[in-house]
Amino acid sequence: MNASQAAMTLNARGTMISREATDTLGRRLTILSWFLQLVSAAILFQTLFFKFTAAEESVYIFKTLGMEPWGRIGSGVAELVACVLLLVPRTVPVGALLSLGVIGGALVSHLTTLGIVIKDDGGLLFALALIVFACCVTILIIRRRKLLALVRVLVPRRDAHVSSSMTD
Repeated sequence: MNASQAAMTLNARGTMISREATDTLGRRLTILSWFLQLVSAAILFQTLFFKFTAAEESVYIFKTLGMEPWGRIGSGVAELVACVLLLVPRTVPVGALLSLGVIGGALVSHLTTLGIVIKDDGGLLFALALIVFACCVTILIIRRRKLLALVRVLVPRRDAHVSSSMTD
């Protein structure tokens, strides 16, 4: 087998196609996804310092929400887990989903209770939350096949359940 044959594979019809064509992500999308993952993880990670050290602004936010200290610590732990999941290739979609949940809560809090500007920050925290939200939505779009595969594993198909119960 020569190098060009090794770089080929069979599709469903038995036709030889390049392995590049069968990759779930092209090189550009992979680079874009990693860039977005790093941006999201960096933003989430840098806010951990403020949450875990009980920085004045963080305490103010969670007191205003009536969730100090457990909301601050709990959201910090969730963000830490999301950071790790975003950086492990097999768990990127889970990390993006968890990040969306945490950041979605932050955005709703900003829009309903806190306001866009908190303690004269010029809306920086709100802007960072929007960036993480946009990055994670884009990551999920790019990695939608991996996300769907994960959903298929976690959620049993209805007809598979029916047919297995009929054989019992």
